[in-house]
Amino acid sequence: MFRLDENVAIVTGGSRGIGRAISTMLSRAGAYVVVADIVPADETLKLITDAGGKGETKCFDVSVEDAAQEAIRELAKRLGRIDILVNNAGIALDQLLLRVSAESLHRTFSVNVDGAIYCTKAAIRSMMRAERGRVINLASVVAELGNPGQTAYSASKAAIIGLTKTWAREYAQRNITVNAVAPGFIDTEMTLRLPEEVKTWILNQTPLGRIGKPDDVAAAVVFLCSEEASYITGQVIRVNGGILG
Repeated sequence: MFRLDENVAIVTGGSRGIGRAISTMLSRAGAYVVVADIVPADETLKLITDAGGKGETKCFDVSVEDAAQEAIRELAKRLGRIDILVNNAGIALDQLLLRVSAESLHRTFSVNVDGAIYCTKAAIRSMMRAERGRVINLASVVAELGNPGQTAYSASKAAIIGLTKTWAREYAQRNITVNAVAPGFIDTEMTLRLPEEVKTWILNQTPLGRIGKPDDVAAAVVFLCSEEASYITGQVIRVNGGILG
């Protein structure tokens, strides 16, 4: 169940955290995984190959259109196909509304939103030719719940949900599904930096009573990439411990 043998997958932001978990779990399901990031992702690739999986790394900035599209076009040509694209790359520059700068707003959207658009534009061509594909966008619980101090981040992740629903409608007839996974508060470097009182508040708001693990998110991604999820598109899968009720 949930096998992805002979699939070629690209995971942006795959060098650490949720992206690393997604990359390694896709590999365990049988996919050839391209771990893409703006920084070297050798550690993630080593985890894949040490476990008997196959893949490679690709270094580019998703927010630079020419770089992103050239990198993905090269991969599609050399590997012969792109079956799965996971738009995971993202940044969070937290500021209260009155302190939000144009620079931080533009940078957040250029990575989180523009990056997803550029990568999907490049990958979707290969999927259209094959008349099959999976695009998974990483949204966030704050896209629907909001969070003080995250004006730019929450807005960018809400935009991801809009893109997901639009692309799902645009490419359904080509047998390409587009879905979003919206993590809640996950045990990553980002949450480790949170003050203890904020962590306590999060736990109190989460019915399951714990912070999630990267593998919790990765499992949802693998399912959405599988044939078992072929009738699911345009959806937001919330992996948040029930925080939205």
